[in-house]
Amino acid sequence: MLLKNKVAVITGGTGVLGGALTRALAKEGAKVAILGRSLEKAEKLAEEIIANGGVALGVSADVVNKESLLAAHQLINDKLGSVDILLNGAGGNHPSGVTHDEVFNADEDGIQNFFGLSLDGMDHVFRLNYMGTFLPTQIFAKDMIGKKDCNIINISSVSAPLPLTKVPAYSGAKAAISNFTHWLAVYFAKEGIRVNAIIPGFFLTEQNRTLLTNEDGSLTSRGNKILNNTPMQRFGDPEDLVSTLLYLCNPASRFVTGITVPVDGGFLAFNGV
Repeated sequence: MLLKNKVAVITGGTGVLGGALTRALAKEGAKVAILGRSLEKAEKLAEEIIANGGVALGVSADVVNKESLLAAHQLINDKLGSVDILLNGAGGNHPSGVTHDEVFNADEDGIQNFFGLSLDGMDHVFRLNYMGTFLPTQIFAKDMIGKKDCNIINISSVSAPLPLTKVPAYSGAKAAISNFTHWLAVYFAKEGIRVNAIIPGFFLTEQNRTLLTNEDGSLTSRGNKILNNTPMQRFGDPEDLVSTLLYLCNPASRFVTGITVPVDGGFLAFNGV
């Protein structure tokens, strides 16, 4: 019960990765507030955790809507208490921020290239990922001032230090999150609030499953390319992120702040040769 009685807020807590991390925090004794756009999904996960002896609260909130977050904050304070841990797990991509090809091809008409990327699509991805990390931090970190052993954990991506082909909006937004993590770590250091980020490699989620695998479970060409550049030759399991999360939340890592930790099967270590 490493985190007994700590109050943890998890944005994006109903997703594949967010759900696994939420369950892990609850198993270690944290009282978890699960934020998601779907109240039904958030409450369903909360009920599962409660049935297993944990303390959980499902909350409907939009991470890019400040009024929504303020209402969620008040509810969490009333039901669970002051926040000690914030896991910024909400994020995602948008088709309008993705190019069809990896490199520009002047001979192909009618496909979405760099010049066809829409401002709305790019803005959506930046707002969801960067502002969806900034705003929850601005709201929930207020509870951490003057307390001990408080943590903010952001979720970045391997596309932050090494931008992936086709996804300029997502890569740029995740790079901004890594940068924001460093900035926050310095800003809050004297308050004893530690700020770190996890850099997941490739995990099969609801958002990317069809990009990486076919209906029969075989790999797409992009899926094959990714595994060929992942030394461990597999996609990550959601539980592979748990030990890193618990390490960063552990009081034993009290001198660790401002780091971004890859959990990627060696993807960032491999140069393709």
